Amino acid sequence: MASVQPAARPSKRFQIELIKPSHYDDDGYVIQWFRSFIPSNSLAVVYSLVEDARQRRALGDVEIDITAADEINTRTRIPQIIERFRAQDFFGLVFIVGVQSNQFPRAMDIARPLRAAGVPVAIGGFHVSGCIAMLPGIQPDLQQALDLGVTLYAGELEGRCDELLRDAAGGALKPLYNYLNDLPCLEGAPTPVLPRKFLKGTFSLQTSFDAGRGCPYQCSFCTIINVQGRKSRGRSADDIERLVRANMAQGVNWFFMTDDNFARNKDWEVILDRLAALRREFGATEQKDIKLVIQVDTLCHKIDGFIEKARAAGVVRTFLGLESINPQNLASAKKRQNKITEYRQMLLAWKKAGVITYAGYILGFPHDTPESIAEDIAIIQKELPLDILEFFCLTPLPGSEDHQRLFKQGVAMDSDLNRFDIEHVVTPHPKMSRQEWQRAYLKAWELYYSAEHIERMMRRAAATGVGVSRLASMIFLFSSMVRIEKVHPLQGGIIRLKYRLDRRPSLPVEPALVFYPKLIAEGARKLVQNVRHWFWIDGLRRKIRNDPNRLSYTDTAITPVGDHEVEELELFTHTQAAQDAVEHIRKINQLTHAKSVA
Repeated sequence: MASVQPAARPSKRFQIELIKPSHYDDDGYVIQWFRSFIPSNSLAVVYSLVEDARQRRALGDVEIDITAADEINTRTRIPQIIERFRAQDFFGLVFIVGVQSNQFPRAMDIARPLRAAGVPVAIGGFHVSGCIAMLPGIQPDLQQALDLGVTLYAGELEGRCDELLRDAAGGALKPLYNYLNDLPCLEGAPTPVLPRKFLKGTFSLQTSFDAGRGCPYQCSFCTIINVQGRKSRGRSADDIERLVRANMAQGVNWFFMTDDNFARNKDWEVILDRLAALRREFGATEQKDIKLVIQVDTLCHKIDGFIEKARAAGVVRTFLGLESINPQNLASAKKRQNKITEYRQMLLAWKKAGVITYAGYILGFPHDTPESIAEDIAIIQKELPLDILEFFCLTPLPGSEDHQRLFKQGVAMDSDLNRFDIEHVVTPHPKMSRQEWQRAYLKAWELYYSAEHIERMMRRAAATGVGVSRLASMIFLFSSMVRIEKVHPLQGGIIRLKYRLDRRPSLPVEPALVFYPKLIAEGARKLVQNVRHWFWIDGLRRKIRNDPNRLSYTDTAITPVGDHEVEELELFTHTQAAQDAVEHIRKINQLTHAKSVA
């Protein structure tokens, strides 16, 4: 009788766990939502590179299993990850990607138990890259990671993914991979596409992509220029078409373009034209129409045809780095490209195209005081046709020139990186105490999103054709998130999730009889506040929509730019610096005109 041979044991499968970490709120709980608003481009980029390596069989006959999770909408279950890796004899890699400075403590809290169990871990992102790019040696927080046996990855992964996977598969991961001085070409690289199953945690199935990286400007608070470079590197129009088609095929039509400044991409026109052609091909139905959010500078309106082509390509919202209306503040941050004399013309151009504008405004520049911040907000409300304004505390992020300068000067900065989230004060200020600065930040949201100004913004939208309903939902988000949820809108979402055991390790785990009643009461209170606020905004929306005179509404902000407004509007007259900026532009125009006549 023939002997029965035992079945061959399946070979080990290489496990890849990609995690984009969140960070902790002031109570020590991971900021997490049932549905989040901002998708992670880093997660999409790394996933696509690993998936490309899998399809090319970069590890030969070894099969690769890939899982991706954005912690802003997905709980990280460390015991399950450990069991998954243990089942394959710890053959694989947990790659914690896109880690910003405020997320580094959370990334380390994920890494510690994984490393203790023997799971290989690597951490990459702006914090690792920024520290290595701008600071001497290895900083203590990065050294702690190395001491745990965590691999640090600085730079970009295109063209190097196979090396990282092979090193991990061979048990030969390097402590540090540093490619900051070798920025890869993006054209033809695998395009960032996340499968639909990993996008279910985003509102409206949004995804993101970068058409290019790098920025030519020199803003001192920026980390991008020191990590991704000052020279723009981009994907081709073919690359963009490929990723859009792949996403549309899986029912995803909302895109957030993460380029810091798409207007300076040398191929902006051909990319926008290609997207416009795709819109015509797909048809402009609600489910198939391309919806695009982009980030641009405040001089983009001077590029011939840019705004018109952006709208034709499906741009419905645009983010602008306004930062300040005080020229002294702009100069102190080397934000020389921002000209207050161009703000109104630029915003009116976007409004004419029917695009919602939202701008970042930084609080805590050297010349700011609580009083000057309040005055500036009042001027913006009255004279600038801006839709959404979001506030940030000036933060010396590791990787920025500001951080490098303070580091060299020995200026005290907050020791807790979790607070480097652009909504907490982490450094001293020459004119405000930290408490005054923090109060000014919170007060700014209250001042800008007053009942009076919310109605004013919605009436402007109705009169200019921007769309009251579209704007109402944005106003709801930005006017409620800080006040009700106590987090910045860019970290926001729908229905806050908290897990008792997922508290920061430095804080005690709350007893179940304390945690759950408090969680239920907090959820009920927030629900009532949110419902009440939404019904008020929606009631205002319906009132304006039904107003027979809505198209005739006008105010200072939406009047066309006039020849004499530089002598009349407070934007140009409220400080000596503003007056000097106007005079400087006037002299330049006179010299330019004289040369053209000659």
